[in-house]
Amino acid sequence: MPRLQPGPAAPTKEAATHRPAVPRPALPWVLAGIVVMSLSLRAPIIAPTAVIGDIQAGTGLSAAGAGLLTGIPVLLFALATPLATRTIRRFGPEATVILCLAGVLAGTVLRSVGPAAVVLAGTVLIGTAMTLGNIVVPVIIRRDVPWRQAATATGAYSATMNVGSMAVLLGTPPLAGLVGWRWAIAAWGAVTAAGLAYWLFRGQPRRRAAGAGAGPGEPEYARSTTAAPRTPRTSDGPGALAATARAAAEHARNRRIIALLVLTFCGQSASYYTTTAWLPLLLSDTRGLGPGASGAAASLFQIAAIIGAFGVPLLAARTRIWVPVAVIAACWVVLPAGLLAAPEAYVLWAVVGGIAQGGGFTAIFSIVPRIARSDNEAASASARIQGGGYLAATVAPPLAGWLHTATGGWTAPLFLVLAATLVFAGSGLLAARLSERR
Repeated sequence: MPRLQPGPAAPTKEAATHRPAVPRPALPWVLAGIVVMSLSLRAPIIAPTAVIGDIQAGTGLSAAGAGLLTGIPVLLFALATPLATRTIRRFGPEATVILCLAGVLAGTVLRSVGPAAVVLAGTVLIGTAMTLGNIVVPVIIRRDVPWRQAATATGAYSATMNVGSMAVLLGTPPLAGLVGWRWAIAAWGAVTAAGLAYWLFRGQPRRRAAGAGAGPGEPEYARSTTAAPRTPRTSDGPGALAATARAAAEHARNRRIIALLVLTFCGQSASYYTTTAWLPLLLSDTRGLGPGASGAAASLFQIAAIIGAFGVPLLAARTRIWVPVAVIAACWVVLPAGLLAAPEAYVLWAVVGGIAQGGGFTAIFSIVPRIARSDNEAASASARIQGGGYLAATVAPPLAGWLHTATGGWTAPLFLVLAATLVFAGSGLLAARLSERR
């Protein structure tokens, strides 16, 4: 029988140490990078909603066409996730962030200079670029933030998106009154340009070190991935067999957790986007509020998210992760249940729901760094979770609108939100408990 030839020798420990180590940046710099990027990951699609009437008058867009200015980006959040994953694997996190911010900036400018078709084309570019940012943030947190502080970093990311959205909602109308809607929505591109400059500067040392450490023909980012568990052989011995079995069990457990987190984010996104879309009209119809009053009440839903975004890390630091998930799940369920049972207390329900939406995002994406064994796994998990969640976000608001039209009331849409929050509660608690098992 011919003897098998030995395969290529594995790199020795000594050889590995000759590669320059990629420096881990200081935590404040990481948080600053996440914050400056998050300012550009929601505000550009919120800005048109503040001057939607002016945009329709200036471009001739119908009501349905104007709805695409927010609908297209959310749909792309779901559909463009494979592109985001491939970009991260091919070029690495820093380059993906730069592509994200450059795309958002280019789309913001494009959206402000032409007729309706150009406005929509710029919106497509913005949505595609934002998807890169959505997926890469959990990868950066997993790689550069100690896992015990991952919830804090995710909370800062979520809170900054809400703060940025509120600033845009408040600042765009008066700015449009001074310089017109085109300049008003283009002006927010200055924030994106500042973020792009920061990441171009901050990413240089790491890119140089990582490039110097790559072997011949080896993609820079490929070295951060972890191989799947290999098939055990009888010659490996009991210890190796047991280790491989544990690795396989952990891999299977992580897959279950990710599947549960997909459902959890579906509940989160469906609840958030449906409430954001319809709460002002619901309050106007059921409580007789005028546009200003209903808008102000609905804005509490956005502002209170800051409490949830930072409350989850504080609670997670003192308890197990399932505890903040349970608190947030209870807050989510209270929102539609309260509006059904005691609609006169709508201010309270809006605040409690806002806490839930800010804390829910933080809780979900704080679990990903706990289970991902590599940047590659973090990117894949983030893409699967967000792809499913944003697809639900695309479907749920129109479905709620159809239920309202079909029934002539708001009971059926609120039951839809209640169902979504119950999905969040059940799958989120299961995912959190599984993530704690080692």
